[in-house]
Amino acid sequence: MVRQSSAASAAVRPLDRITALPQNGHVSKDVRFHGYVSVQSRGVLALPKELRERMNLDAPGAQIELIEREDGVIEMRPQMAVPVSQVWFWTEQWQQREREAEADIAHDRVTRFDDAESFLDALPD
Repeated sequence: MVRQSSAASAAVRPLDRITALPQNGHVSKDVRFHGYVSVQSRGVLALPKELRERMNLDAPGAQIELIEREDGVIEMRPQMAVPVSQVWFWTEQWQQREREAEADIAHDRVTRFDDAESFLDALPD
């Protein structure tokens, strides 16, 4: 899913997912990171360096989508700005085509050519 950011020149694509813990403090087994951060003045949070690096949140244009759920969980989803000229690549239709191509390559359902001339010779008339 591609969302238009507030800046007209960029869209946003998901990188991965971080889910905050519910108020009861339960940590499930599939959690990759568990820690605490203080909410500073003006609501500022400083994410730990290890987490920022792994989630590419130190990259220029990185953003975090916040979702408050009815069950008291706050979800934080890392996002990365994408230039408008590249938004087409992140559409669901194009991503489906990418997945199909990757599957074809993984299952060796491709034809390889040594050079452009061999490729052109193989095209139907």
